[in-house]
Parts: sequence; structure tokens; C-alpha cells
Amino acid sequence: MALINDFKAKMKFGGARNNQFKVTLAVPGRVLVGGDTGTGLGGAPTNEKEMIEKASFHCRATNLPGQTLTEIPVSFRGRTIYLAGDRTFDDAWTTTFFNDADFAVRTMIERWMNAINDLQEATGLVDPAAYQTDLHVQHLDRTNRILKNYKFVSAWPTTM
Repeated sequence: MALINDFKAKMKFGGARNNQFKVTLAVPGRVLVGGDTGTGLGGAPTNEKEMIEKASFHCRATNLPGQTLTEIPVSFRGRTIYLAGDRTFDDAWTTTFFNDADFAVRTMIERWMNAINDLQEATGLVDPAAYQTDLHVQHLDRTNRILKNYKFVSAWPTTM
């Protein structure tokens, strides 16, 4: 019979916390991220490094997508055996950001989406390398030491 003290002894460093993480949005260089956000309030970060840092601090929630390893049925002498197939991901990676008075993070993502498909002109970047980038999530412990890294390769925003 398992005792609570046995369980606690096996929970390394108190377990991973779901609220200890850092998200890094590295917007592609071809996408305009700085400048006026249109609010007239000023104080908006004017360079990419400041925007990435601000987005990192304003990210309040993230949800890593689930994974499924599919199976491939193979018939052999009247019987079906199953072999490992492709890996699929259940959902898109979702994040939630706090919005402050200058709307800088939201504006950055709106500009990114607009660079991909402009609302007024119905034009945009056609080379995937121009609008896709690698995004990172780091799961942290209570001392901000990195426990686990996740890298989303060739990502871009799909929903706001």
C-alpha cells in the first residue's frame, strides 16, 4: 500500500508547476514589430528585442498540444497486425497574453498576421521562410531553472 510520504518522496522538487514557464515569440525579421501602436500613449517598445521580452512577460497561459502515434494495419496470412505509424498533433499550440494600455503585444501579432495576408490589399508574404519562425516554451522550476524545452518549428499565428 502506497503511503502519502512515499508519494511525496518520489515527487522530485515538488513537481512541475503549470504556472512556471517562459514563452519566446521571435517574430520574423520581415514583419514590422516596432513603432507606434496607434494608441498615442507612447512607451511602446520600439525594437524587436524589447517586443520579444515584453511578450514573454505578458504571456499568462500556454497549452502544449497533445500527440498521437497512429497505427498502420498490415494484413499477414489472414490476420491483421499493427505497426507504428505517423505522429499527429491534436490541436494547435495556444497562448494567452495580458494586454496593457499600449496594446504592443497584440499589435505585434496583428502586424505579423497582416504581413501574411493584408486586410486591405489581400496580398502578403508568399515565401514561408519570410513569415514562419521558431517559437519556444521553457518549463521552469521555482528557481527559474529550465526543466524542459519545447521548440515549435516554422510557426506563425493563425487565430487572434
